Amino acid sequence: MIEMHDVWKTYPDGSPALKGINVKVDRTEFLYVVGPSGAGKSTFMKLIYREERPTKGSIFVNGFNLEKLKQRKIPFVRRNIGVIFQDYRLLPKLTVYENVAFAMEVIEAPKKFIMKRVQEVLDLVKLSDKGGSLPTQLSGGEQQRVAIARAIVNNPAVIIADEPTGNLDPDTSWEIMKLLEEINFRGATIIMATHNKEIVNTMRKRVLAIEQGEIARDEVRGEYGYEG
Repeated sequence: MIEMHDVWKTYPDGSPALKGINVKVDRTEFLYVVGPSGAGKSTFMKLIYREERPTKGSIFVNGFNLEKLKQRKIPFVRRNIGVIFQDYRLLPKLTVYENVAFAMEVIEAPKKFIMKRVQEVLDLVKLSDKGGSLPTQLSGGEQQRVAIARAIVNNPAVIIADEPTGNLDPDTSWEIMKLLEEINFRGATIIMATHNKEIVNTMRKRVLAIEQGEIARDEVRGEYGYEG
């Protein structure tokens, strides 16, 4: 599903974010990306959905070589990648239903299909009764559920989750993780950056540790491996 070959990322000020990354992520795999703050985790994630471009190396996502991709093809590739952020990034003036539907409207999905599909994902994330609410009327956990619904509404092959439980209390964090596990079980590949030691050590998925821009560990059923 995802391959990186000798990927380097150096920022304009000369600081290296990633150095010689080589990694493969299989279809339907669940991968935790861990490491100290500033290690390069966010850059690693952004390269996958082409928010950033590598200084050197090649990246393949779902069969597409991102570096050789024509500009007009980028939106098509991004449709197959759902992104979940720590700060939710919901549109404040739109309702829950409208926030999720917006992701489908952008790709010009038929209106009848939008109504059916949005209701399906709101049922999945247990927010079927919140469709008419604004983000400000929801708890943090509910807002993150909306963000997840928006990320999965177009049935993406890959879900990128950047610290999805970072702003949530422990109980809500576990609810979000159970939801992500269900989405993974349904066939999506999930790559999740996290600092949550308890979640990583309890759920025991594949762990990719990045330190100072390099892969320090890649373990099939890994542990967090850092203090805190």
